[in-house]
This record gives sequence, C-alpha cells and structure tokens, in this order.
Amino acid sequence: MPARIRGQLLKGTTTLLVLTVLRDGELYGYEIAQRIRERSGGAFVPSEGSLYPALHALEADGALQASWRAGDRGPRRRYYQITKSGLGMLEEHSQEWASFSLGVTQVVGGNR
Repeated sequence: MPARIRGQLLKGTTTLLVLTVLRDGELYGYEIAQRIRERSGGAFVPSEGSLYPALHALEADGALQASWRAGDRGPRRRYYQITKSGLGMLEEHSQEWASFSLGVTQVVGGNR
C-alpha cells in the first residue's frame, strides 16, 4: 500500500472513515485521526483542515452528537458520538463505497 493516499481521495472518504471509527465508541478529534491512521496502516493521515470541517458537517446533519469535557491534563476536548441517523448514513456510505471500489477495481484490473 502506498505510504500516503492523495488528499483528494482521502477527502472523498473522510465521512465514511469518521463514521466507521466512531461506530466503536466516542472519541475526540485527535483520537479519531489517530484511529484512522492506525487502521489504515498510515495510508490515511487526516489533517485538521479536513477532519474538523467533516466532524462539524456530520454534527450539523445529525449524524454525530458532540459534548465538551475536561481533558485529563490540559484543555477541554470535544467528544463525538455516532447517532442512530449516523449509523444509517454509515450503512449508505458503506454500500456506496463497495459499489465504487468494485467499479474502480474492474476498470483498473479489467481485461486489457
């Protein structure tokens, strides 16, 4: 797998990646980015400039709930939790991704 995936490809999958890692439990922004990086073997490294706008949009859409909490040793942190609506959105995005990735695989690996 390439060391890093191009920004445009990551941008198109940020919603799916965020919802997927939050399905396992609530996390704050840095933990979300870290979880995505770990699960992708370092291929996906979301920046603050792409992650936080996605989190805010998902919250505005009702896919996430957020709450501020005091940090262990430092500033407050905003924790995000997936909602029932977010689980439905995750299912839709997962199905869409499966169709998209199959189509790309067929074109790239198709008959020559």
